[in-house]
Amino acid sequence: MHESAPQNPRHLDHLGQLDRVDHVEDPGPHTSVEGREQTPDVSRRLVLKSAGAASAGVGLGLGAAAAAASPAAAAATPRRQGATMIGVPFERRGTVRVGIVGLGNRGSAMTELFLAVPGVRVVALCDTVRAKAEKVAAKVRSAGQPAPALYTKGEDDFRQLCGRGDVDFVYVATPWEWHFPMAEAALTAGKHVGVECPAAMELDQLWRLVDLSERTRRHCMQLENCCYGRNEMRVLRMAHAGKFGELLHGAGAYIHDLRELMFSPTYYEGPWRRLWHTRLRGDVYPTHGFAPVANYMDVNRGDRAVRITTLGSPAAGLAAYRAQHMPPGDASWKETYVGSDMSVSLVQTARGRVIRLEHAVSNPHPYSRVNALGGTKGVFEDYPPRIYLEPEMSGDEWGDFGAYAEWDHWLWKEHANPPGGHGGMDYIMIFRLMQCMQQGLVPDFDVYDAATWSAPVPLSHASIKAKGAPQEIPDFTRGLWRAGRPGVDSAKP
Repeated sequence: MHESAPQNPRHLDHLGQLDRVDHVEDPGPHTSVEGREQTPDVSRRLVLKSAGAASAGVGLGLGAAAAAASPAAAAATPRRQGATMIGVPFERRGTVRVGIVGLGNRGSAMTELFLAVPGVRVVALCDTVRAKAEKVAAKVRSAGQPAPALYTKGEDDFRQLCGRGDVDFVYVATPWEWHFPMAEAALTAGKHVGVECPAAMELDQLWRLVDLSERTRRHCMQLENCCYGRNEMRVLRMAHAGKFGELLHGAGAYIHDLRELMFSPTYYEGPWRRLWHTRLRGDVYPTHGFAPVANYMDVNRGDRAVRITTLGSPAAGLAAYRAQHMPPGDASWKETYVGSDMSVSLVQTARGRVIRLEHAVSNPHPYSRVNALGGTKGVFEDYPPRIYLEPEMSGDEWGDFGAYAEWDHWLWKEHANPPGGHGGMDYIMIFRLMQCMQQGLVPDFDVYDAATWSAPVPLSHASIKAKGAPQEIPDFTRGLWRAGRPGVDSAKP
C-alpha cells in the first residue's frame, strides 16, 4: 500500500542534520565520500521546491522525538486524561458521512471503495492540488451522490473540512508527517478519524492521540488493511481456535522494491517518501507486518508488546539506483540516505513471545509481508502460503493452506470477490468499519492498537542508533491490556 497526496511535508532540518552528522562520523562500508560531500545543509523546503512542490510549513521536531525515544522515556506512562476507549461503541447512524483528506494514489482509490459501501456518503474532499480534488469529486458525482465540498485553499484547509457539522468520519491518506496533525484536528473537532500507516512518526504524538481519543470520546484508528487480508484472517481464526497450539513466535514484514516509485517525478507528490530515508534509520512502515501478528497473539487483548530491538544494514540501495538512473543536477543528488536498506526488529511480548519484523524497500526483492506464525502444534508461513500442523501432517512436508478454507472469516465468506486493490482487503476493511459505525458497534481496533503498531517507527530508529539496545514499548492501554476482548476476529452482527 502506498500513500501519495499533495500536502507538502514540513521541513525537518535538524533531524536530517543530526543523522547526516552521525553518518559522516561513522560511515558504513558502502558510504561514499563523494556522497557526503554532496550533502550541504539544505532544508527540506528547498529540496521540495527544486522538485516542483509548493512551500512547506513549520517543522515537526522529529530530532527531539528520536532523542526522547530512549528506554526510560518510552517506559514513562503519562497520567490518564480521560476514560478508556476500550469497548466504546460508535454512535449508531443510518448513513455515515465521510470527509477525505489527501487525494493522491491512495486517497483516490479508497474514495471509490467508500462509495461502494451502501449507506456511505462522501460529503467533503481536501487536497492542495485542485485538479486532484476535482477529479475525485467527479467520481462522487458519477456514483450518484451530490457534489462534495472541496477544500483546496492551502495546506491547512483540512481544518475547515474537519470542522464541518455534516462529517462523521475523517479519512486521512497524506504523507506520513501530516498524519498526526490531521488526526489531531479531526479528534479536536469531534470527529472519528481513520489514518493510513503509520498513525504518527513520534512517540509523544502517539501518546497525544491516545489522550485526545480518550478526552474527546472519538475513535482514532490505524486503517491497517493487511489485518483484513484473506490469509491473515484465516490464520487469525485458526490461532484463536487453538490449531497452532500455544503461540510462541511470529513474523511480519514490508518488503517491497519502491526504488522506481520513490524516484518517480509523478507517482508521489514531491519526494516526501524518499526523504524519510534521509532521516530515520529504522522500520518506517512496520504496521503491515506487525499488526496481523499482533492480532494473532491478542496484543492489547491479553498480551502486550513490551520491548523492541533493531539492527539495520548499510544504506546503499537508493544511492546505487540514483547513480544509475538520475541525471546530474537532479535534486536527489543533495540527499544522503541513512535509512537501513534492511532493518530487522525483534519484539518481545509480556508473555515471552517473539515477533520478528523486517523492512526493506530499497533493493531488488519480490513483494513479501512474510506473515508467519508458529506454536506448539505447527506453523504457517506466507509468500507462498503453506502450513504444517500436527497431527494431520508429518514427515517435514508442508501442507496445503487452501484446504483450510472452512476457517475463512465471515467477512470473506460474504464477500468472496471484493472490489478494489490489494486482493480485496481494502474493501473488506472499509466495509467492516462502516458497518460498525452504522450499527453502533465497537470497532475491531482502536487508538491503543494504532499507537502500538506505529511505535516501532521511532523506537527502531532509536535502537539502531543505540547499536541494537532494546527500547521499551509504552503500555498505551495503561494496564488494561490484560483483559481479553474482541478484535478483528469479530462475530457476525
